[in-house]
Amino acid sequence: MLLAMAIVLGAATLDARITRIVIEQRESPAFNGQTFGKAGQYETLRGHFFGELDPKDPHNSIITDIQFAPRNAKGMVEYSGTFAISKPVDMSKASGVLMYSVVNRGTGNTSGSAEGHVSVVSGWQGDVAPRANVQTFTVPVAKNADGSSLTGPVIARFLNMAANTSTLALTSATGGLVYQRPLSLDTSKATLNKFETEGGKPIPVVSADWAFADCANTAFPGTPDPSKICVKGGFDPKYLYELIFTAKDPLVLGIGFAATRDLNSFLRYSDKDETGNANPVAGAIKWEISQGNSQSGNFIRSYIHLGFNQDEKGRIVWDGANPNIAGRQLAMNFRFAVAGGAANPEEPGSEAVLWWSKYEDKTRGRTSASMLDRCTATKTCPKIFETFGGIEFWDLRMSPNLVGTDAKADLPLPSNVRRYYSPGTTHGGGRGGFSTVAPASPNNCVLPANPNPETETLRALMVDLTEWVTKGAEPPPSQYPRLDKGQLVQPSSAAMGFPKIPGAPSPDGLINKLPDYDFGPSFKYNDLSGIITIEPPHVKRQIPLLVVKADSDGIDVGGVPSVLRQAPLGTYLGWNVTAGGFNKGSICGLNGGYIPFAKTKAERMQTGDPRPSLEERYASHDAYVAAVKAAADKLVSQRFLLREDADRLIAQAAASDVRK
Repeated sequence: MLLAMAIVLGAATLDARITRIVIEQRESPAFNGQTFGKAGQYETLRGHFFGELDPKDPHNSIITDIQFAPRNAKGMVEYSGTFAISKPVDMSKASGVLMYSVVNRGTGNTSGSAEGHVSVVSGWQGDVAPRANVQTFTVPVAKNADGSSLTGPVIARFLNMAANTSTLALTSATGGLVYQRPLSLDTSKATLNKFETEGGKPIPVVSADWAFADCANTAFPGTPDPSKICVKGGFDPKYLYELIFTAKDPLVLGIGFAATRDLNSFLRYSDKDETGNANPVAGAIKWEISQGNSQSGNFIRSYIHLGFNQDEKGRIVWDGANPNIAGRQLAMNFRFAVAGGAANPEEPGSEAVLWWSKYEDKTRGRTSASMLDRCTATKTCPKIFETFGGIEFWDLRMSPNLVGTDAKADLPLPSNVRRYYSPGTTHGGGRGGFSTVAPASPNNCVLPANPNPETETLRALMVDLTEWVTKGAEPPPSQYPRLDKGQLVQPSSAAMGFPKIPGAPSPDGLINKLPDYDFGPSFKYNDLSGIITIEPPHVKRQIPLLVVKADSDGIDVGGVPSVLRQAPLGTYLGWNVTAGGFNKGSICGLNGGYIPFAKTKAERMQTGDPRPSLEERYASHDAYVAAVKAAADKLVSQRFLLREDADRLIAQAAASDVRK
């Protein structure tokens, strides 16, 4: 009996299906020898982790095409990835908290902290090309049982290319190289159209006038190349080009969710891997918290929604999670997925469940569901802070998360979810600071870059989330725009109450619309999984979208305003306008804009600007510093700003040129 118990206890350390973890580099001390408060110096470990999945296990069977992945002698599907772990050199000073940062397109770093948190990053995106300082991940190619290729329709879009461009690589909508390759180089079996306007009438490019080839050094039809296309006479920059072809050999990208689950579970619960290599933080982790921005925040939402916060032993993985500036789910768990995406036309992402509480999406004919359904059933839901800013409404289709697809009422938040909105910000926030000199315009945008920051607010909220997880300390109440308070309105200047600012563009017509796409009957819409059979997708209807009401200065109301928002130097916008190219006049991607206030009353009167000048707002430089201090102190008392950040911001305002 004792021997049997010993075997069982020994086997308990070999779980989470991480079969091997290999440390290939140890940097000690890390971060140039910096000391982090009581935690002291840190060291960073880098290497590879290897794992395997049982495709029949219910914890894994939700992964699209895992049944078509090759298996090893044990019938398991294998994967591998890179990782980095930063931890106190003296682990007796560790806090017990593991902070897992979801890297964005492979890019992201570990960090040290005065609290002694262990910091971890790892690869999860199987279509990221290996390169220096990038976390990578390797997944298998799905094949039929006889070894033949799985196939399906794929769409690629090309726009704003340089003049005289002869050859373009197959890329995703966000510009990254993709793994999809045509089943055949015969262009008669594919379609290339060009468009004068987005959504306009397609103009076919005859198959004899383009090729899957490289024409950079060889005249058309060039050198055959399945990763590129070229057009006879070159691409015309005034057009959008859209390519539809049959692709082969999809990657099983959804394994990235399971691998992230398994690595985090291993670090939390295991002593060693199956070869005897020690878990480098064994016994030191009591809680795990994840954080991800944009694409990585979408990853967190899908990870939770698809049930991956329960490991194969039925245990919770992350105790807390912060999906930041993320309004959709990650379009990764379907055949021929591209895990990037930025809410571009004909791109999946907003089809899935977008709400934390139960909601019946009658507009799109869906069943009642929430992103927490699976973890609620298994009692593995984390505590969640959802954070976002102004541009998420304008370009990332945020409002259905708050009011559903009918936009008729505010959706309630469950007890384990808090929501915080940063009004008047660009994607991820601006550079901050207190200067009357406007920043340069972002690439190909009309207005200067929006400097209104989110960094300090997010830093304080991560402390609040950690204390909620580790101590049960109630976080600050949710602060976000609501329909019942009249803070969410139609995306027009009239509904928003946006002022008429001389020489400034209007927000009218800028919203990135949300079509209800039909990708075919094999696509599992609520889970953003399965197989797409219709490309380009059919548009069934448009989903109503709302934005945040503006104050008399044109800045979003509500939420958790930054110090700069409360002591403004101009109008901080969650939108900007494209200056030139194919999309001229439309929303300028994920870039917010900025319209500075006039410095004097005489200056604003001369132009007819309805917004009070800096002179009228702040009687002197000292008065401005006092306004900054009052705002900072208030945010500290509300736990939306750390005291050290408040003191730094007050000092920056004192050293600024405002009203000098």
